[in-house]
Amino acid sequence: MSRLNTWLSGVRVLDLSRYLPGPMATLLLADFGADVLKIEGPDGDEMQHLGPRDAAGHPLFYRALNAGKHVRRMNLKDPAARETFLALVAEADVLIETFRPGVMQRLGIDHPVLAAINPGLVWCSLSGYGADGPLAGHSGHDANYLAQAGVLHRQAGGQAGYFDPPVADHAGALYAVIAILGALRARDRDGRGAHLDLSLADSIMPLQTFQVADFGERGVAYQPDEMYLNGGAAWYRVYRTADGRHVVLGAAGDKFWRNFCAAAGRMDWFERGNAPTPHRALIAELEAYFASLTQAEAEARFVPADCCFSAVVPLDVALDSAQVRARGLVRRAPDGALQALFPARVDNEPPDSRAPVATTDAGFKPRLKGA
Repeated sequence: MSRLNTWLSGVRVLDLSRYLPGPMATLLLADFGADVLKIEGPDGDEMQHLGPRDAAGHPLFYRALNAGKHVRRMNLKDPAARETFLALVAEADVLIETFRPGVMQRLGIDHPVLAAINPGLVWCSLSGYGADGPLAGHSGHDANYLAQAGVLHRQAGGQAGYFDPPVADHAGALYAVIAILGALRARDRDGRGAHLDLSLADSIMPLQTFQVADFGERGVAYQPDEMYLNGGAAWYRVYRTADGRHVVLGAAGDKFWRNFCAAAGRMDWFERGNAPTPHRALIAELEAYFASLTQAEAEARFVPADCCFSAVVPLDVALDSAQVRARGLVRRAPDGALQALFPARVDNEPPDSRAPVATTDAGFKPRLKGA
């Protein structure tokens, strides 16, 4: 077993979350060896009804998000089930839920109740807009959070209505895991649990550190195509090739831009690339240039030039690339499921494959000796 898969051995996680962000967070905790017990309502997680199914009729997305976990269905409105749940809370280290604010209180299992049972519990509330503020009770999905955070406005003049994969959902999951690990580390020192209030909408702002800092200085927000990150720079864009395919040039920095210009035989472009964005005239010239090359011809010329150049490829090609195969972080589990594993090697060893999601009527596994 990889050491990565043992880091949280003995840590018990109760997962009351649904859909993507919360289950993604507990998937990562399970990757680290935590014992994750997912509590679902009588009808299960709504994620079971979204997305494609495998040959046996199982929901692919749900099974991918909940691999390595145990799932138990309980009606927390039922007094007997509630008592069983509170007994599980007494044994838990972490609880994560994605209800709207007020739901846990209406169920009679809000933070004061659970903290009285288990003062060391790290409770993570991961909601759309957080516990307070004028939008606290509102519904939302990834596109809403990106639109309200100023991100979509910079993408194609506000016309791009979504990102794939969803940015806020995944960022929120990652921030939740970081906060949970920090809270567990602090508990090791002082024995105190914590109530973590994280918002998917809030998770977008730290991703815009450059843009927020710039606005703080100038008092003016970047508009579409004014910044190199959103297509304003000729040296940081996607271009269409003669065969109808695409390539991406990511030559940020004089070294990489100079290498590109040299390989293209157009050193006259170099100084023009240092002009303020947007580089509309220069972009038009590069568009015409790439339109004269096939994708393969462009790769042959610019990949060896060390100028941050790549072909834009579909997922099947990406998964079969020599780089992905060499890293060993995407592979099939013994049950045949193709899994994108935690993207880190420990002591040059990749993580183990995840076990299939398992249903149970029991509680947590026994703690490891000494845990």
